[in-house]
Amino acid sequence: MLTNFDTIRGRINKLRELEDFMNSGHAEKLPKKEIAKLNRELGKLSKTLGGIKDMRGLPDIIFIVDQKKEDIAIKEANKLNIPVICLADTNADPDGINYIIPGNDDAIRSIKLITSKLADAVLEGKQLREANANAKKLEQIKPEDAGVVSEEVAASTEEKTEE
Repeated sequence: MLTNFDTIRGRINKLRELEDFMNSGHAEKLPKKEIAKLNRELGKLSKTLGGIKDMRGLPDIIFIVDQKKEDIAIKEANKLNIPVICLADTNADPDGINYIIPGNDDAIRSIKLITSKLADAVLEGKQLREANANAKKLEQIKPEDAGVVSEEVAASTEEKTEE
């Protein structure tokens, strides 16, 4: 899927078009046979592409739980220079994996623990990135403009309290 993403993106666009068409009510004007055909196509596309429908582009990094089952995904990620994080058991081959997390890739509790910690780290990283971006915006305000901004804020606060 990763190395063939342009084709996949075209099918995702077709899925969105079909969903929009069916939701708009225009499909009701078509014969039953055509509606059935469109519903079959929509079902197939939703089943195969529904999980990646909101994916805007290639991922920045991928997380693999079972290296032996997902060897094709690892090879595709390596071709596209996408870093790979892998929860690897003792039977795993570390070739092609950038970041190995040793653990039991067969136990659901182990998988839940590692994925929840990774998800928490991603959310924390996003919050830090937003905080840094806000701090940079504040730094860009010139000192002479700071008084104008604070006067505008004070004026708008006074207007709200008067109302």
